[in-house]
Amino acid sequence: MKNRDIYLSQLIKFKNKSLIKVITGLRRSGKSTLLSLFENHLIESGIKKNQIIRMNFESFDFDEIVSYKELYSYINSKIIDKNKKYYILLDEVQQVSSWEKVINSFLVDANVDIYLTGSNAYLLSSELSTLLSGRYVEIKMQPLSFKEHLNFIESDKESTIQEKFNQYLEYGGLPTVVELLDNKDTIGPFLEGIYNTVIMKDVIERNEVRDAALLESLLKFIAANIGSIVSTKKISDYLTSSGRKTTSDTIDNYLKMLENAFIIYKANRYDLKGKMFLKTLEKYYIVDMGIRNKLTGLRNTDYGHVLENIVYLELLRRGYDISIGKIGTLEVDFVATKPSEKIYYQVCATIMDDKTRERELRPLKSISDNYPKYILTMDQTVFNDYSGIKVKNIIDFLMQ
Repeated sequence: MKNRDIYLSQLIKFKNKSLIKVITGLRRSGKSTLLSLFENHLIESGIKKNQIIRMNFESFDFDEIVSYKELYSYINSKIIDKNKKYYILLDEVQQVSSWEKVINSFLVDANVDIYLTGSNAYLLSSELSTLLSGRYVEIKMQPLSFKEHLNFIESDKESTIQEKFNQYLEYGGLPTVVELLDNKDTIGPFLEGIYNTVIMKDVIERNEVRDAALLESLLKFIAANIGSIVSTKKISDYLTSSGRKTTSDTIDNYLKMLENAFIIYKANRYDLKGKMFLKTLEKYYIVDMGIRNKLTGLRNTDYGHVLENIVYLELLRRGYDISIGKIGTLEVDFVATKPSEKIYYQVCATIMDDKTRERELRPLKSISDNYPKYILTMDQTVFNDYSGIKVKNIIDFLMQ
């Protein structure tokens, strides 16, 4: 079982704090493994196994626990010594009806530390957020970063770092994919299965979607247009012209469903001069390149936008809020902010051509503040500073 230190360290940091730890993310991105890693940490730190109550509601072992009363009864039967702290680890808990009541009850009445996972944002938009206002912390989990991917395939001594990166771009970062790399023919069916499960269970069934074919067409459109500015009207006009009659409101609802299932992410545009978010024309990115390539095939792939998608996800992992910067008629790919930090990024496959380089530098040069500015590129070059704008190789950036 490989480590996921970036997330495990967060769980350990919040251990024994009076907050519910909620791990969210796409199915098969490693949430259950993370709970297992944390369970091992607890045992290694001296916690007795009978003080850890672990339940996975995708397992047949807990198939009969479907109501909150049954859940309460089961957990309560495991809390034998009221003087000891118990650790409650629940996987995909949203499958139990009214589970929030149980979590709230134990948080108030028992000496417990609670950890939950869920594959849908509804986990936090349900009663939980009302009942537990200010008493939970969300840990947003994603498929493997490139750095994690390298750690997972450390046995591969023959491939170059560039070959490993190309492999990562093609097959994505879902942990199971790594186990299938020695037989690549099995990766396609696996990704197809994940896609169908997420679409069917986390979007179509949960939202009672009437037009499943339209939803799939929408997702394929987003997958083919990652990193491009779009609007709900533009998407609806395109799909209608392709024979799938729809409206902007329907597209807007379907986009929210896909976001809530952690399949796509939206980046809003921010006017750097007016210092305000713009309400129209956003960009979308997809959670995993393997799933994206399964949807679109590898044909006609815009390499620059694929790299942009990879950088976007990496900035999310590093805890930044990300927007698209607008300055006049120019655009900065990413404005990455934290409470005490701001960094501007342009992403471009290569800036070796003079015209391309000037095009990428121009928006960054137009920004008058002194926050760090970077161009991320696949180039390997000794020229890494243009008037204070740093140039960094994307693989080096991902390896930081």
